[in-house]
Formats: sequence, structure tokens, C-alpha cells
Amino acid sequence: MDYLNSITFAHPQLLWLLLVVPALAFYYYFRRNYATAAILMPLPFSQTDLPRPGWKNYLRHSLMVLRLLAIAMLVVIIARPQSSMSWKNISSEGIDIMLAQDISGSMLSTDFHPDRIGAAKRVDSAFINNRPDDKIGLVVFSGQAFTQCPLTTDHAVLKNMLMQVHTGMIEDGTAIGDGLATAVNRLKDDKDTKSKVVILLTDGVNNMGSVPPLTAAEIAKVFGIRVYTIGVGTMGKAMTPDAILPNGQYHYSLQDVQIDEDLLRQIAQMTGGKYFRATENESLTKIYGEIDKMEKSRITEKDYTEKSEVFLPFALAAALLLLLETVLKNTLLKTVP
Repeated sequence: MDYLNSITFAHPQLLWLLLVVPALAFYYYFRRNYATAAILMPLPFSQTDLPRPGWKNYLRHSLMVLRLLAIAMLVVIIARPQSSMSWKNISSEGIDIMLAQDISGSMLSTDFHPDRIGAAKRVDSAFINNRPDDKIGLVVFSGQAFTQCPLTTDHAVLKNMLMQVHTGMIEDGTAIGDGLATAVNRLKDDKDTKSKVVILLTDGVNNMGSVPPLTAAEIAKVFGIRVYTIGVGTMGKAMTPDAILPNGQYHYSLQDVQIDEDLLRQIAQMTGGKYFRATENESLTKIYGEIDKMEKSRITEKDYTEKSEVFLPFALAAALLLLLETVLKNTLLKTVP
């Protein structure tokens, strides 16, 4: 059935000639059943005494059926049946993306649910799911920076390593420059990908590290790496951890939210990216959605169609039908003059 569905015709208008077949069948039927003899002769016996027609009389109609089928096959042949195969060649050009994630103690602030770091991990995971064609890696930073996961297309491994991220993994503080420089270093050596992006998320002010943030931004600019910066934190004050209790839990107090927005905005502008401010979970989700739209992988689709002539089966069928008609006509159904 799939084979027949794939057949098209170079001259489909010629298929109207198939109407000849039922016309010839009607003519044959009319001639056999309603034609009258030119000379009427009286019978010397009653019609009821006539012998009943034998099987050859009925089989003789098959000659016309075979001929009509052969004519139908010939009409199909002159309409030029063709088999068409269509397929798409899809090629995608992915993007290299490094997520630079702040994991300082202030990321436990509860102005996000369950806290800033938990909300960031959640949207990071959803963002990764939406980028199946991209290589994505993860850098974490607080007082220092290190690569939690290098660029990879194995997103299951990446998400697993993302879920293992927590505050206290390294010395506390906010080394924005080191985090950005580490992410840039991971991207710059990949020569196969043209488009490279860093998504840097932080909730504080640069106060540690060996690389000044603007120097790291200059390096990113040299290597054509766009940096999207995100400041997370409500406007005003937020419940922020300020000490660790003897039972290992954090003590929280209401503190001013301090984000160096001017610095983050400058980093984004220098590298051709954009700065965003997230004040709660919903706005953070929307920000990642906007970045996802702006940094779409290039997917190229090319449609191909291949046509081949498939008249041979119909020609063979027509030949066999005519041959069978000839054989029957000269053997079983041969008439004696």
C-alpha cells in the first residue's frame, strides 16, 4: 500500500482515457444482449428445447475482460507512472554555552523559593533540557572558581553534576572575575563552534579573586564570546544567612541586597550580551526563556525528492493479459469457422 501511495504521474490528465474501459464494457454488454439478427428465421422447435449454455460460453466473456484490463494498463503506462521518494537533510549548528554559577553563602537567601541557589539550579536544568544540540558546561564560583563540568553534549551527566552543587564547596566570597575568566577559558579553545556564550549568574559584588571582572570581559570580547549577566535578588532587603549555628544550620537575618548592577551591565555591553535582573522565581524563569530565544541553534533543512519511472510492472501486466487472451482464444475458446 505504501508503494502505491508513493506513485505519481508525469501526465495525470491522460488518466481520463480510462473512461474508455467502462464505455467499451457497456458496448460489449449491449451488443451481446440487445443486438438483433439481420434475418429472423423460424425455429423448427421450441426455445425450451434449446440446450443450456455450457461453461465455455461464460468463459468466453473473460476474453473481453482481459482485453479491457490490458487497455487500462496501457493508459496507465502512457500517463508515465513515477515513484517519488522524499527526504529531509537536517543539519544543526549548535552553540557552546558555559553556565557560570555563583555559589556564595548569600545564594541561600530566601527571597527565592526554596532559595536563590535552588531556584537557579532549577531553571538551569530546564534550560539544559531545551538545548539538545548544544554543548553546555558548568563553572561555579564564590571566593574562587572551578569547572564543575566541562563542555559536553551528555546533558544527563551535566544535570547530575549541577544537582551536586551547593554553597560551601569552596571558600566563601564573590569572585565574579575568576568565574567569568574560567568560563571563557573553557570556551576559547573550541575551534569547531562559531557561537559561544557565557551565562553568568550572581547575587553580589565582586570582592575576591585574582582576575578583575572587566579584564575577564575584555578576554571574552577578544574571543567573540557573548556574556549574558543575571543579578538575582529582590529589591530592598532579604533574609540572608549570617552565621552557622552549632547544630549546623544557618542563622538568617534581614539584610540589604547588594548587587553590582553597573558592573554586570558593563560586562554584558562589552561582549555583545545583555544584563537581566531577577527579583523572584518567575522573573528568573522568564530571563532564561528570553536567553534561550536569543541564542537559538541554527538548524538547516533541505528537502530532496527523487523520481523514478515505474511503468515496467504495468507493461508486464498488459503483456501477460494480452498473452493470456491470445492463448485462451486459440485453445479452450477457439471457434471453428
